[in-house]
Amino acid sequence: MRKYDMMTIIGLIAGVFLIVLSIWLGGELELFWNVPSVLITVGGSLAALMISYDTPKIKNVIKITKQAFTETDTDPYELIEMFGDLAKKARREGLLALEDDMGRMEDTFFQKGIQMMVDALDPELIRDILETDIDNMSYRHETGAGVYKTWGALAPAFGMIGTLIGLIGMLANLDDPSKLGPGMAVALITTFYGAIMANLVLLPLATKLEIRSQDEVLIKSIILEGVIGIQSGMNPRILEEKLKAFLPAELRIEASAQEVSLDG
Repeated sequence: MRKYDMMTIIGLIAGVFLIVLSIWLGGELELFWNVPSVLITVGGSLAALMISYDTPKIKNVIKITKQAFTETDTDPYELIEMFGDLAKKARREGLLALEDDMGRMEDTFFQKGIQMMVDALDPELIRDILETDIDNMSYRHETGAGVYKTWGALAPAFGMIGTLIGLIGMLANLDDPSKLGPGMAVALITTFYGAIMANLVLLPLATKLEIRSQDEVLIKSIILEGVIGIQSGMNPRILEEKLKAFLPAELRIEASAQEVSLDG
């Protein structure tokens, strides 16, 4: 299951609000709206992005972007405990009994692993298949983050191009004071738009997608090793300790504290 990541949503809303508020307090909002600047910065950077990537990768980014606004509610420690329970059940009732537990997670990766384990596939074959799934997922996520990183680099560049266009227009009309203002507006606002696009939206989204990818790889790696451990007949307690090695140090300390409190 996934839930909305309020930090991403709040961050974007707060960033836009603070920028608009600062503009409003310091002057007129209308001064910061310029259609030619939008066309140069947004349209130009998007066109360059389309040159950099093919159609399937651009479409895939649209699907992956939603992951920046959602997060999995799968707790790694609870997942490890669940595999400990599954290992105990497999020892008591056999691997076939685990077929009834496929619905304990809606994750298709988990269900696929349990199904292959129940079907008595060779552990190495299961590992190869699941590792390939993880690698493909990581590649898709890296591509999505890479698109946003590229766009984040292109937006300020096209902002500078807009600045050059504005300066050229302004210098070409030095004898007409009425055209100096619009030329300067294009020159400055395009740089402003490019900086906002890159630093408030595109690069932060790329970072968030990378973090989401790392989180999903962690969960899927725990599932992979859990499935292989049960298939190999590993002792449930040893399996849990092995899976805890995937947890960051702070989560391992927290997990140990929970165990001590439960034992007490």
